[in-house]
Amino acid sequence: MSGAELTRRGLLAGGLGLMASTAWARSYVASAAVRFTVNTPAGPYIGSIVASPRADTPAAIRFRGIRYGLDTAPRRFQTPVAPPDHRSAYDATGDFAPACPQPGGHYVPAGEDCLFLNIWTPNAWPRPADKRPVMVYFHGGAYSTGSVTDPVNDGVRLAARGDVVVVTVNHRLNALGYLYLARLDPRFPDSGNAGQLDLILALQWVQRNIAAFGGDPGNVTVFGQSGGGAKIATLMAMPEARALFHKAITMSGQQVTASGPLNATRRAEAFLAKLGEGVDPATAPVEQLVAALAASDPILGGGVYMGPVLDMTHLTRHPFWPDAAPQSRGIPMMLGNTEMETRAFYASDSKQLSGLNFDNLAARIAPEMRIDIAPSWVVREFRARYPQAEPLELFHRIVTSARSWRGQVEEAEARAHAGHPGFVYQLDFEQAKHADDIGLSFGTIPDPTPAEQAMSDRVMDAFVRFARTGNPGWPAYELDKRQTMIFDVESRVENDPRKWERELFARVPYIQPGS
Repeated sequence: MSGAELTRRGLLAGGLGLMASTAWARSYVASAAVRFTVNTPAGPYIGSIVASPRADTPAAIRFRGIRYGLDTAPRRFQTPVAPPDHRSAYDATGDFAPACPQPGGHYVPAGEDCLFLNIWTPNAWPRPADKRPVMVYFHGGAYSTGSVTDPVNDGVRLAARGDVVVVTVNHRLNALGYLYLARLDPRFPDSGNAGQLDLILALQWVQRNIAAFGGDPGNVTVFGQSGGGAKIATLMAMPEARALFHKAITMSGQQVTASGPLNATRRAEAFLAKLGEGVDPATAPVEQLVAALAASDPILGGGVYMGPVLDMTHLTRHPFWPDAAPQSRGIPMMLGNTEMETRAFYASDSKQLSGLNFDNLAARIAPEMRIDIAPSWVVREFRARYPQAEPLELFHRIVTSARSWRGQVEEAEARAHAGHPGFVYQLDFEQAKHADDIGLSFGTIPDPTPAEQAMSDRVMDAFVRFARTGNPGWPAYELDKRQTMIFDVESRVENDPRKWERELFARVPYIQPGS
C-alpha cells in the first residue's frame, strides 16, 4: 500500500463496507466506528472521521496528538529533537496531547512534553495526483500562553469546506520557549528562541509527511492570530525556516522588531532572581518556573516579557526593521487586524475603564498607547473626527490605532516599499475585537446568527483562496492606494482606510513592545 492510501479498519458492520458518503460518515462519528490508517515516512498513524458542526459541510478525518518532537523536559531550553520513525501504528484518535505549562492553568493536561500537532483532512481521499493546500495554524497568547486545543481552533469545518489539509501546532511557551540564557549560562546557546525552533521542527515534519494526508508540501500556508501571527513574522526572518512555508497570514499579530539580547538578558536576570538564589532553571520543577513569570519586567513593567530574541544565531535581523526580511519578500502575505482590538483587553470595571469620562480620557490612554505622544492632543484630534463618540468608544479607537494596529501598518508599509506588497484586511463586523477573526476563519462560532455565518463563510473562503492561489480576491496593498478589504455586513475594498489615524501616529517612531 502506498503512503498516500488510507485503510478503513474493521468495526464496520451491516454490510456498509466501503461506503463513504457524507451521511454515512456523520452517522458514525459518535461511536468512532470508522478508523483510518495512513502510512507516512515517519510511520503509520490512525485517525477517525469527525462530523462538521454544520449540516451542510461534509465530515473530515482527524488525527490528534501526533508527536513531532521528543519530550523537552530532559533538554530544557535546548534545540528540539525530532522523534525516530516508528513501525507500529500511532493511535491519533484520542484526546489532544498536553499543552505547554503556563500561568492560569487553563489547559489540562499540560506538561513539558508538548511538541504535538493535529491534522484534519477532507473525507474524500484524493487520487495520487491530487494535492490539497496545507494550512498550518499557530495559536495566540503572545509567547507565554495559549494552546490549539481550544475548541475555536477545531479544523474540521475549514478542512471540509475549503478542501484543504489543516494542521494545528502546540510548542514551548514563556520561559520554556523564550527565556534567553545564552549570555548567562554556556549550557544554553539556543535559549531565547527555542519556541521558534519548535515551530520550525513542526514545519519540517509537515514537509516530510503531509503528502500522505493528501496535502501538498509545496503549498504550505502558515496562519496565526495575535502571538501566532507574531511568531510567523519572526519565522519570516529566520534562515532555518526558509522554504518550509510558501504563504503567510497574520491576524492581529505582528513582530516588527524582536527583543534585543541585552534587554532579554536583563529579563532573564529578573526571572532568575524571582526563581530564587541558587535554583538551577534547568532542573527546577516546572511549576516553579511558571510561578517565576510573575517577576517584574525591567523594561516594560508588569509581568516579565518572553519573546523571540535577536541572538545572531537563529535570528540575525529584526523581522520587519529596517525593512521586510529579504528571505521572505517573495512569499505572498496577508495581514489583518480588527477595528476595535482593545475591546478584548479591558474589563468594564478595570482601572482603565471604570469611571471613564472626557475629563480623564487623556490620562487613561496615556500609558496604554505604548508610545510617547501628547495624549490630550490625541484626544482632541479623535473627538474632532468622531464628534458623536462616547469616551469608551474613543478609548478603544485610540488605543487600538496607537498600540495594536500600528505594527500591522509598519509591516504592510515595509512590504510595499520592498516592491512585494501584501494583502491587507480589516475586520469591522460587529465592531470586531481582538481574536474575533479566529472563529470566523475556522468556522467555529457557537450557534452563529445568519449574519455571523455569512461573515464566517466569507472570511474562510478568502483564507482558502489565498492558501490555494496566493491572492485572497482583492488588490494588494500598494503605496499609491493602500487598498484594504473591509470585512463587514457589506464587505468592500477601501483605499487607505483610517488614513488620518495612520498619519497621526506616524509622527512618532514605532517601537515594538518587548524589544
